[in-house]
Amino acid sequence: MERQAQELMERQSERAGDYPEVQGKLRQHLAETRGQLTRLEECLKACGESPSTVKDTALALVANVAALGHAVAPDEIIKNALANNAFEHYEIAAYKSLLALAEPAGMSQQTQSLQASLAEEERMAAWVDQNVKTITLAYLAKKDGAGRQA
Repeated sequence: MERQAQELMERQSERAGDYPEVQGKLRQHLAETRGQLTRLEECLKACGESPSTVKDTALALVANVAALGHAVAPDEIIKNALANNAFEHYEIAAYKSLLALAEPAGMSQQTQSLQASLAEEERMAAWVDQNVKTITLAYLAKKDGAGRQA
């Protein structure tokens, strides 16, 4: 899931130059996501496991295809905002699930790093949610009266 998020944000941040605040937030959260990946790898190592290269590769491919799908849309920035809103909440639910499993699995020492990742996802979700209107209006402002890019 975090590999997919990483790929999505890399593609989105590359294309968000017309929206510097969005681009900055994506880059900030991309850095957080890289930290989350490190924390998850540490959790897996503590469980005697390692990341699945096959799953990571497949999810990265899916993320790149999704980003490509939005890239051809004239309202790409809006589609990305809507998708990011949903994806951040998906990640929040996943971290809550991992936290629920940590103690029964005897991994309560991992809750601090999972909580840190959860807090980052909650902050990003709140930002996206609070900025959907702003992003939409910024897109609209870049259009001319005939609906073409200004």
